[in-house]
Amino acid sequence: MNTHLSILSEVKEGNFKVLARALTLVENDLPPADLILRDLHSINNTLVIGITGPPGAGKSTLVNSITQFFSNQGKRIAILAIDPTSPFNFGSLLGDRIRMASQFNNPNVFIRSLATRGALGGISAKTIEMVDVLKAANFDLIIVETVGVGQSEVEIAGLADKTIVVLVPESGDEIQNIKSGLMEIAGCFVVNKADREGADLFANNLKKMVHQGVKEIPVFKTVADNNIGITELCQWIAVPNVYGNTRKEFLYTEKAWRIIQHQKMVGVDKKRLREEIQAALLKDDFNIYRFADEFLK
Repeated sequence: MNTHLSILSEVKEGNFKVLARALTLVENDLPPADLILRDLHSINNTLVIGITGPPGAGKSTLVNSITQFFSNQGKRIAILAIDPTSPFNFGSLLGDRIRMASQFNNPNVFIRSLATRGALGGISAKTIEMVDVLKAANFDLIIVETVGVGQSEVEIAGLADKTIVVLVPESGDEIQNIKSGLMEIAGCFVVNKADREGADLFANNLKKMVHQGVKEIPVFKTVADNNIGITELCQWIAVPNVYGNTRKEFLYTEKAWRIIQHQKMVGVDKKRLREEIQAALLKDDFNIYRFADEFLK
């Protein structure tokens, strides 16, 4: 049986099969996942791009176009695509990968799907751990596509070096509702499906809004289906970040917070929790706080 060091060695050499196995071990907390994680080099210069935005904004199609652009330059790209887990049956469709079908046989591209596992904004401790494993595989670029569900999109800031927020022209009436936290974490905004009516007006209004802030946030217009605007966006992605120690400290503080949070919650089985809730609700004196006390004993 392979040791964790031999697994890491194969991962570093670019063996996709072993990388996939290592990610499965880490995702499911199977031995020797803990040893693999603890022998990773935490400081790594691989660029991590976070792509977030509301459902239907075309995030997967945009990821596909960005991937093709860098792949054409001979770059090695890893994609971690996160799908929501159902709170009812704890399953996940993982269906957006169909839009990346053209990359399946690309030797420079590695694609992995991941369920949110209850993390509201899609960024769980498992996401952080799996990205760190991907970093060990010496990719030139790692793209994390997250579930966009409003304010919780801010969670990607704790993981990505650059965050792309994808919107569509139909978001125009909602632009005033963009939370300040989202404005702070966005590296750039992308108005996708920009061939639709009202796209120019929406993009101009968005530019006026973001230029009122402390930092300059670029706004790009794209039609990902037709590769329109992709070159300009990818040129922005390729420019190195000029963040000081504050940004690095923020990133690692958020990562450490989620790892510690996950370790503290590791003994809480959500399925068992639901089963016990179902039984407890049959009692006339049910109290959620007393129930929580008993469950944690």
